[in-house]
Amino acid sequence: MKGWWGRILRVDLTNNKVKVQEYSPEIAQLFIGGRGLAAKILWDEVKGVDPLSPENKLVIAAGPFNGLPTPSGGKLVVAAKSPLTGGYGDGNIGTMATVHLRKAGYDAIVIEGKAKKPVYLYVEDDNVSILSAEGLWGLDTFKTEEELKKIHGKNVGILSIGPGGENLVKYAVIMSQEGRAGGRPGIGAVMGSKKLKAVVIKGTKEIPVADKEELRKLSKEAYDEILSKPTYEFWHRQGTMAAVEWTNENSALPTYNFQDGSFKFARSIDGYTLEGMKVKQRGCPYCNMPCGNVVLDAEGLESELDYENVALLGSNLGIGQLNKVAVLNRLADMYGLDTISLGGSIAFVMEAVEKGLLKEGPTFGDYKGAKELVKEIAFRSSELGNFAAEGVMRMAQKVEGGENFAMHVKGLEVSGYNSYIYPAMALAFATSSIGAHHKEAWVIAWEIGTAPIEGEQAKKVEYKITYSPEKAAKVIELQRYRGGLFEMLSACRLPWIEVGLSIDYYPKLLKAITGVTYTWDDLFAAADRLYALIRAYWVREFKGNWSRRMDYPPRRWFIEGLKSGPYKGKHLEEDKYDKLLSEYYKMRGWDERGIPTKETLQKLKLDFVIPELEKVTELH
Repeated sequence: MKGWWGRILRVDLTNNKVKVQEYSPEIAQLFIGGRGLAAKILWDEVKGVDPLSPENKLVIAAGPFNGLPTPSGGKLVVAAKSPLTGGYGDGNIGTMATVHLRKAGYDAIVIEGKAKKPVYLYVEDDNVSILSAEGLWGLDTFKTEEELKKIHGKNVGILSIGPGGENLVKYAVIMSQEGRAGGRPGIGAVMGSKKLKAVVIKGTKEIPVADKEELRKLSKEAYDEILSKPTYEFWHRQGTMAAVEWTNENSALPTYNFQDGSFKFARSIDGYTLEGMKVKQRGCPYCNMPCGNVVLDAEGLESELDYENVALLGSNLGIGQLNKVAVLNRLADMYGLDTISLGGSIAFVMEAVEKGLLKEGPTFGDYKGAKELVKEIAFRSSELGNFAAEGVMRMAQKVEGGENFAMHVKGLEVSGYNSYIYPAMALAFATSSIGAHHKEAWVIAWEIGTAPIEGEQAKKVEYKITYSPEKAAKVIELQRYRGGLFEMLSACRLPWIEVGLSIDYYPKLLKAITGVTYTWDDLFAAADRLYALIRAYWVREFKGNWSRRMDYPPRRWFIEGLKSGPYKGKHLEEDKYDKLLSEYYKMRGWDERGIPTKETLQKLKLDFVIPELEKVTELH
């Protein structure tokens, strides 16, 4: 094969064994890599297990774009059965580990079992060692990476967990390079459950590609096009932080646990404020439009910010000073906690305290209380910290009326887009393959931009609550690109989304790398295959106890309205949302429960899924 190694490194921590497995060109071409390869491995090998047991497997998977000069191709997928949701869980992380993994001669690492004492994995080409990490256990992720680079040199890729992963916080993530995080659904906790502190990789091999000259030519064209785009300069200044301004203007900024869509101190945490504070930028490997904007926080230390962590740890907690939000963000990165779920969990606590449902804890705007709770969560060092470490879904089950203000889907906390008046974005959250995450269908910008003005009040903000079938179609279209193509390659979607790099570069680059010609129909079929397989995984792991209610957004968006602004009182309408969901299912070839039909599975070359699903439910 060209472009793929066709090799998976297998590590058994229980028995201290390592081996290399080869996989077929057919699997490579059907599932491409990254998320595709990870989902196939989990479907085949992780069935009905406790996510925090030795039987769960951690998959670290690269795609054909990785380790090569492709536009923002420095991503890596980390996946496992999720301890937060109980279903399929993954995340992508920008890291030098993806470059070194591919140059070491592997497309993926699969780690199973559990070490008796803390260990880390060291991979240098064909030399693989399981080494003691007893001196690293308990360190934060920044210090862990620093110490490992002292041992193995700076020219390595490192993935590690902090106290959050060690203490099995349900939304612990895997970290790299002091600010790069991946695995929102608790993939860091899976790593911690295996007593695996870090993975260090050094690769020196040349990745086999089909057409080096064409790859070089296309890559240069794409990089040059990115720099020439008219939006590049503004992107370079603010990155994703520009979203604070337009979400606030369009009643979509998470505020006070998503009770409202605009924040009175939004100007103090937005991209313009960031510009005045920024001291440097960081990016992933092979990226010429870095999104990591680094500021000095309120304690004088560096913190890498983007929109999601500022929205969830800022306005959503009622904290309107960016340097203080940056402290919370830095602590989350050091402890190895997902900033989105952390912000959602603390906001739930704050609202529960204000409602008198919890006896003690911080309230909205309490920066010191929030900061203390971050540490208590990471170390599970207090009753409240231990409670909040379980995530919003589990907290809501123990608080009277908690589900009415629990902002999650399938157990994963909602990211930074408040969707009282945005049915398409609500649908995107509800049908995301890992729970309420925006990365697979960031449809809200389209929904705002294409909504015609209605009435006098709407002249300032384009707005229209519509539930037309085109909204379901748009969600699927974006899922095919963002949750499918980019996650399988695996590459960052930002050059396409943010500055408008032509999407047609991607199949051309894929052909130059692999020699395989993929039409857009082929790529969309691969994305649909991936979505159907992941949905089948959820249904199997829930033992067939599945219904369309699993694909509903948070209850708050139906039963409450926006608290302020021109759309005060507006909210989603359940009957209309339900019809939109049916349209989505119909377009996907899934039944009214949200389960792929037999015909769809066969069409997508997923015949092997049918017998297993039929053990837990009737297929239509």
